[in-house]
Amino acid sequence: MAVWRRLSLAAAAAALVACSDNATTQPSPSPSSTPSRLEPTPTVRQTQPLVLVVHPTRAAQDIDLVTATTIARGTTKSWRGFRVTSLRDAQRSTSALAVVPAAVVGPTVRPVTVGGIDPLKQPARYPLRTVGPKPAEPVVDLTFGGDVMLGRRVATAAARTGDVSRPLRIIGSRLAAADVTVVNLESTLSRAGMAQQGGDSFAAPPGVMKGLREAGVDVLSLANNHTGDFQDRALLETVRLVRAGGLQPVGAGGNVAEALRPAIVERDGVRFGFLAFNAIGETPRATSTSPGALSVRMPPRTGPLNAGDLAALTKAVATLKAAVDVVVVLPHWGRQYTHTPVPAQRTVASALTRAGADLVIGGHPHWVQDVQFAAGKVVAHSLGNLVFDLDFSQQTQEGVLLELTYWGKTLKAARLTPYVIGSDFSPRVVTGAPAEQILSDIR
Repeated sequence: MAVWRRLSLAAAAAALVACSDNATTQPSPSPSSTPSRLEPTPTVRQTQPLVLVVHPTRAAQDIDLVTATTIARGTTKSWRGFRVTSLRDAQRSTSALAVVPAAVVGPTVRPVTVGGIDPLKQPARYPLRTVGPKPAEPVVDLTFGGDVMLGRRVATAAARTGDVSRPLRIIGSRLAAADVTVVNLESTLSRAGMAQQGGDSFAAPPGVMKGLREAGVDVLSLANNHTGDFQDRALLETVRLVRAGGLQPVGAGGNVAEALRPAIVERDGVRFGFLAFNAIGETPRATSTSPGALSVRMPPRTGPLNAGDLAALTKAVATLKAAVDVVVVLPHWGRQYTHTPVPAQRTVASALTRAGADLVIGGHPHWVQDVQFAAGKVVAHSLGNLVFDLDFSQQTQEGVLLELTYWGKTLKAARLTPYVIGSDFSPRVVTGAPAEQILSDIR
């Protein structure tokens, strides 16, 4: 990898090949060969995508094949404000673009599509290639969305259309395109008890389960400060309805053992395990004998960081890591209405990744927050709202999807896809300057 990090444009140009994955070379027979001598064996020249990459917090970029080829050959030194330079620069600078083989690409950079084809999602179709090992199979895509609240004014507006899941319809096809899709359900699905937070008690109609399923959602985090809004019976009914709807709930249940039970999803032989916890309070802590959410007490809402809570969680992460290929932790944490995580979020995230977590994907602040990229790991402190009726500010109506691509068990790409929530409470993906503005809050 160190060799390719120092790859010059001239070397990239020399490596560029216009061939298919099965290109071969056949040595010419020797005039002096005899039947007793072994003939040369045809050499199979395997190829891999030659990938153009930018900083991971840049918006999606697409380049036509002719321009991409001139960049790879070193004849074009800049493109639309990007300067063509090294991989190291692309990891650090939002104005850098690098050309590297797919083998060294990871989540610390964002791949550029060429003619609309993503080199890591569709490696066999991608046209720009270089000699190297054929990409590992299979390709598995994961999508994470932020906080989904389908109650209160969202429910009222959706009911007028006759479709309780209406806010999910526009972005639903994008969510469903992933092999695994995960969101946080910021409500109950039942009003079986007394409202606990007044007008901030959230309950969505049970019919939204059909919309969530049609949007491709596989795992639903229930570890948040609204799952308990209508007391224990409603919480238990919500867990039951999620399971009955064909989705896997995680982070809440009838007791702490159920709340701590991971959701496990397997795709093409790769096993993904999910844990979720609530650090905000309001929803009761699950205990050995009572319902609630898996909880970690930490700033800013539930006191100083509790060492016992964190130890129990990191132990669960380590145990899960022994049983799956990729461990995902879904925290509900932090301070609302800020782009800056509280220090305790970084402390807990560091402990979780050391214990074996590969992805830590948070929610609750209602604004996007920092995303940290490392080899094989991503920590996203908050993806913002996905569906919510908090339309009193621009920031509460903005968010990002986190779209990941794995090659087998290896994380190859992490893409941040910005959207804006409209007056109908539906999120719509944005590009260009609006997307860059949202991503600048993450940078």
